[in-house]
Amino acid sequence: MEALSLGQLLEAVDGVLLGEVTDLDTAFTGVCTDSRQIEPGSLFLPLEGERFDGHAFLQDALEAGAVGCLTARERERYLPGKFYVKVRSTQRALRDLAWYYKQRFPIPFVAITGSVGKTTTKDMVAAVLSVRYQVHKTEGNYNNDIGVPLTLLGLERRHEVCVVELGMDRAGEIDYLSQLVEPDVAVVTNIGDSHMENLGSREAIFQAKCEIFHHLKPGGLAILNGDDPLLATLRGKLSQPARFVGREEGMDYTALDVDSDGATHLSCTVRTPSAQFSVEIPALGAHMVYPTLMAAAIAERFGMGGDEITQGVRAFLPTKMRMNVVRCPGDIMILNDAYNASPQSMRAAAAVLGDAKGRRKVAVVGDMKELGSSSQAFHRAVGGYFAQAGTDRLIAVGDQARFIAEGAREAGLEQVDYYPDLEQAEPALLRELRAGSTILVKASRSMAFERIVDYLLAHAPQ
Repeated sequence: MEALSLGQLLEAVDGVLLGEVTDLDTAFTGVCTDSRQIEPGSLFLPLEGERFDGHAFLQDALEAGAVGCLTARERERYLPGKFYVKVRSTQRALRDLAWYYKQRFPIPFVAITGSVGKTTTKDMVAAVLSVRYQVHKTEGNYNNDIGVPLTLLGLERRHEVCVVELGMDRAGEIDYLSQLVEPDVAVVTNIGDSHMENLGSREAIFQAKCEIFHHLKPGGLAILNGDDPLLATLRGKLSQPARFVGREEGMDYTALDVDSDGATHLSCTVRTPSAQFSVEIPALGAHMVYPTLMAAAIAERFGMGGDEITQGVRAFLPTKMRMNVVRCPGDIMILNDAYNASPQSMRAAAAVLGDAKGRRKVAVVGDMKELGSSSQAFHRAVGGYFAQAGTDRLIAVGDQARFIAEGAREAGLEQVDYYPDLEQAEPALLRELRAGSTILVKASRSMAFERIVDYLLAHAPQ
């Protein structure tokens, strides 16, 4: 973050200055919401939630080196040499400060949303654009009403493009976030069943995701997955120019001759409106052509050519726990896709496992959250996906995962085990650490299936 002064902070958040410090030129060089991560010279912004209140850590943050803080309430005592700015809501002030700060940067902003693949697409777009430009991007999946403002507050003078991931779990959130970002390019990866519990239907999810176009800048560009049935209905209906990517006929950007080696990479030919070139994607799964095509469309929008796009795709590195390939001695391969799961991403993961090299293919899968009244049916369908993909053994762990096991058995998979928790599954996991095994690990974030990956790695042959 570039330095801001106390005077600029007061202007940005419409705050009231408290405490002894009155020098409006007092500067801060970062914004932090966690008192344990304070760096000297930063501004502490205490957030409030149903079960926590960052105001309890104001003094800790200031004593750790913060030069000042925002606060939603007056205090009995003010530390000398520190400034306090009172606001009505610290969360609203975070947004207002990010908006104010963002105006310093006359650079293009790319906003990415969708049910599945947001983070992977963000990482691919950033990798490709980085061949020519200095890119600032969302770290991890810091994509909510806290993470997006903090991402914008991380901009520096050297940055030439900003790539921002937008997440949601209810209607109105994408509108709120895209109004803050004001994208020059707006991307929707797909429409799936995530957040069905809150939104009720795919149509409602579709409408919520399309809020990203409400704040697309004049002359901006929309990029959509044209193979998605709902997104395909937007062809010719958006007020801004749009590019559709996919594997079906009639796409603006398409992938031909898609092939996987089942171990390290995917290859294909990318065809754009103006060029055709081959790329090698250092990731597994035919679904990886979609982030690649979206990155190609954005790169061409910013004047880049096929050679640069190819170079950027080759440099792609997935975020942690997104189909990371971990190789162990004894020809054992672990596919760590533990970060999150939905019916769509489970289907893609089943296909990756089916195509992967290995004499024995094992799926260790768990609950998918926020699926509402259709949860059992979605879990049963996932069991079918793994059976159809040629999985040798399925180990289901978690409360709802029992329905994955049932669906797999109903679809004809013979080697199926169900365990309510990780501890009871451990003996079965150990039995699969054998030569030639490929083991996929995947579940929703709250299941914390990285514990399973850690367990497998701790007991794998050394």
